[in-house]
Amino acid sequence: MALSQESRLGGAVAERLVALWEQWLPLLRVYEVRGEKISWLAVWLPESVETQVDGYWAASPSEGWLVNTLAQFMCMSAVQELLPEVEVARCAPSPRPTRILRDALARLQLPYKENAAAPSRRYAVITHYPYRGGCGICQLQSNCPKGQGKGENLSVLLPGYEKNSPPVGR
Repeated sequence: MALSQESRLGGAVAERLVALWEQWLPLLRVYEVRGEKISWLAVWLPESVETQVDGYWAASPSEGWLVNTLAQFMCMSAVQELLPEVEVARCAPSPRPTRILRDALARLQLPYKENAAAPSRRYAVITHYPYRGGCGICQLQSNCPKGQGKGENLSVLLPGYEKNSPPVGR
């Protein structure tokens, strides 16, 4: 509820979210990716969840917002379960996408976007495992509102509003 900025959820809404949770939980992927000297934690939901969330956005922005938040929450909950320090620091710093990490994630069907430092899945978290520190080691620091001191209320990137993406519905 905190992530979605809701103070209460009606019974019917809560039931729909629980049903989606039960549907998506078996799809949630959690892997330790081992390198030569360091390891990473990769958590993500597949493209089918993104497609389903996009359908909710198209039908109702308020429903889209809630199910988008649910998908984000599922990923972050898994990360926080394995790395409690992430919850304390309020950040899962993104590692530099080395060739070893890129290759390992591609084998897991979670490739990085072409010429980018972000994974191809919208609902994905990749961070150091075990926890190695907060913002100081994050490769996204220059683009992060938190890392730039812009406050606690971080924005959500809505589907279709990613940089250089075609408008939604076209």
